[in-house]
Amino acid sequence: MSRTRRTALAALSLAATTALLAGCASGATAGEKPAGDPATGGTLSYLEPQAWTTLYPPAGGFYPNGGIVNNITDRLLYQDPETLELGPWIATELPEVNADATEYTFTIRDDVTYSDGTPLTAENVVKNIDLYGKGDADRALTPSEAINNYDHGEVIDATTVKFFFSAPSPGFAQAVSTINSGLVSDATLDLDSEGFGPGSATEVIGSGPFVVSDEKIGTETQLTVREDYDWAPEAAAHDGRAYLDGITYTVAGENSVRVGTVVAKQADIARQIPAPDEPQFAAPGLAIQAASTNGVTNSLNFRFTNPLLSDIRVRQAIIAGIDREAIVKTLFTDSYPLATGALAKTALGYLDTSENYTYDPKQAAKLLAEAGWKAGSDGVLEQAGKRLSITFNEAQPQPRSKEVVTLIQEQLGELGIEVNLFSGDYAAQTAASLDADTIQVYHSMVGRADYDVLKSQFFSTNRNTLLNYDTATQKNADQQLDDLLAAVASSPTPEARAEASAAAQRYLAEQAYILPLFEEPQVYGLTDAVQGFATESVGRPNFYSTWLNR
Repeated sequence: MSRTRRTALAALSLAATTALLAGCASGATAGEKPAGDPATGGTLSYLEPQAWTTLYPPAGGFYPNGGIVNNITDRLLYQDPETLELGPWIATELPEVNADATEYTFTIRDDVTYSDGTPLTAENVVKNIDLYGKGDADRALTPSEAINNYDHGEVIDATTVKFFFSAPSPGFAQAVSTINSGLVSDATLDLDSEGFGPGSATEVIGSGPFVVSDEKIGTETQLTVREDYDWAPEAAAHDGRAYLDGITYTVAGENSVRVGTVVAKQADIARQIPAPDEPQFAAPGLAIQAASTNGVTNSLNFRFTNPLLSDIRVRQAIIAGIDREAIVKTLFTDSYPLATGALAKTALGYLDTSENYTYDPKQAAKLLAEAGWKAGSDGVLEQAGKRLSITFNEAQPQPRSKEVVTLIQEQLGELGIEVNLFSGDYAAQTAASLDADTIQVYHSMVGRADYDVLKSQFFSTNRNTLLNYDTATQKNADQQLDDLLAAVASSPTPEARAEASAAAQRYLAEQAYILPLFEEPQVYGLTDAVQGFATESVGRPNFYSTWLNR
């Protein structure tokens, strides 16, 4: 390993390791049976609360998407889910990086093939990253939010590729370890958005340990093992083919169905076990595994461009009027720690800003009065003929979102603030979330084990959760926020990135733009037949080393 790259990435790995707490996602086995030696064979049954929407890797952040992409693709690098340290995978070693993190050179393996038999080549790797770094608007394929300042890639020789950036991109090494950079075949890279969507799953060809072999749109997806897989990361628990013969992903939207099926041992594992049902998994032969998502906490995001929330005193009043501790205590378990800032304690760059989120209903009432809001005839606050009536989305991917908003509705109702819940399926929620006049308070989170997660959530051309960026005017309402977030992704050293992240977190808190609620895990319920189950760095399932002890 060489030169500048070794110093830079060693520093990144050290920063990652020292930032972590003991509660990260792990590969611990579940259940009470003695594990013994791993057994080969069997098909694991896995229950998802929602159907996947696309297998295009940059859109893998939606957990049902990522749960499949993670098991059918490989990446250039591997990120350890416990230490967050980066290591080789398809790349034979960590990249060489120049001093300002604008050039990355990788040496890649020459023995990897895709499941359609085509080779994974240097040209193919560049084609992958060129698409993910830039996107393709003509095919409705978005760029990856994990890759910043991308310019282009070049093939140096048969096993060497180099990537160039228009500005420092210190998060790129971690970006190519995520599912958002999952490598796919040349034919797959030629697909349009529809080609990555439901009905086309078997056409998405990766080099990973499993292959999509069958699909029933919206209900079931079948993965089958690759018998010839032999290029697992150096840090993997074993090498060669995966232990399982296959995985059946089944959509079970009703919580009671997911829980009851696993508790009855009619399925092996289910994701998103509701907090009230966790005690059922304390029974013999069952277990709960709560994996950290290492990123932006489960939070409320205030669309400050909407007239109702444009006055900081109103946003501060809403924050002071919400009893977060009561919400977490009433609705959740110890798997859901109370948030103390925009980032989870296990996230890189974490800063405690909890002093800005104190529950104080008297202060809330005072702030509202100072802002000119007075009670109307029905008790709802009014000003200049407008009611203080705000709408929250129901964040369907997030646990108990409807119940969270219902409790907030009661708490803020005591202050004269009317809270409405926008109902609708995932597609309706997604469309409504883009309009600050429809959704004024947006409930969400995002997981990524890198400093850049803060930019992913709030930056104008990423998720733009606060709707700071106006697509009509193509301008930001708060340019300072975007500048602070850009610094997180463009500062070339870990120390500078940490400082930039802290500055952005302080600004979000001081401007009352967000209210962090809790650190959101991915909670899985397992039977004791499931051994070796692990998750990647933000809690998506990794079935490579999983085996069945039946």
